[in-house]
Amino acid sequence: MTTRITRLELAARIAVDIPEGSYVNLGIGAPTLVADYLPDDQEIILHTENGLLGMGPTPVTGSVDPDLINAGKQPVTALAGAAYFHHADSFGMMRGGHLDVCVLGAFQVSQSGDLANWSTGAPGAIPAVGGAMDLAIGAKSVYVMTDLLTKAGEPKLVAECTYPLTGVGCVTRVYTDHAVFDVVDGRFRLREAFGDNTPASLAELIGLDIAGPHPSGM
Repeated sequence: MTTRITRLELAARIAVDIPEGSYVNLGIGAPTLVADYLPDDQEIILHTENGLLGMGPTPVTGSVDPDLINAGKQPVTALAGAAYFHHADSFGMMRGGHLDVCVLGAFQVSQSGDLANWSTGAPGAIPAVGGAMDLAIGAKSVYVMTDLLTKAGEPKLVAECTYPLTGVGCVTRVYTDHAVFDVVDGRFRLREAFGDNTPASLAELIGLDIAGPHPSGM
C-alpha cells in the first residue's frame, strides 16, 4: 500500500502549481528543493530574503561559489540578469506585497489557515523565525510544504495551533507527503490525494473533517 510520496516528489509537485511569471520565495529547509523542479521553459523569478532576485537551481559539484548563498546559507546559483541588493530592500519586497508565492515549512497549520513554523515553544528551544512572519503576511499566496504527521505520529494539520503563531489566516494551500489540501472557509479541502489515501483515511489521520475536492478541480 502506497500512502506517501518522497520529499523530492513533493517538491516537484509544488513546482507544477507555481504560475509562470511569478516572483517566489522558497523558505529555509525542504522548500528550497522546489527550485530544482521549476520548468526551464517558463520564467519564474526566485527571491531570497538575504538579497538575491533571480536565484537558479542548486549548483552541481565543483561549481559552488562560496559567496553565493540563500537565506539558509546553502550554496545557490544565479541566473542571467539576477540582481543583488541590501537585506533591508529584500524585506521591503516581502512586506510590500511584491511576492506572488512563498513556500514555507510548518510545525502546524490550523484549519483556519493559521501558521506555526518558527518555534515549538519547548523549554530551551532556539527560536528561528527569520523572515517567515514577513513572508506569511506579505506574499499573495502562502504554500506550506510539510509532512502530514510528526515523527511521533501527531498530525500537523490541526483545529487550532498550539505552537507560537507565525501568521494568522495566511495559508493558502498545504502540500504534504500524503495529500494536497486547500484552506477554504475554515476547513481543509482535499485537492489531491497520493497513493491509496482517501478523504476518509486522511480525516482519520488528522482527526478533522475534510471537505471533498471541488467539483471543478479548482
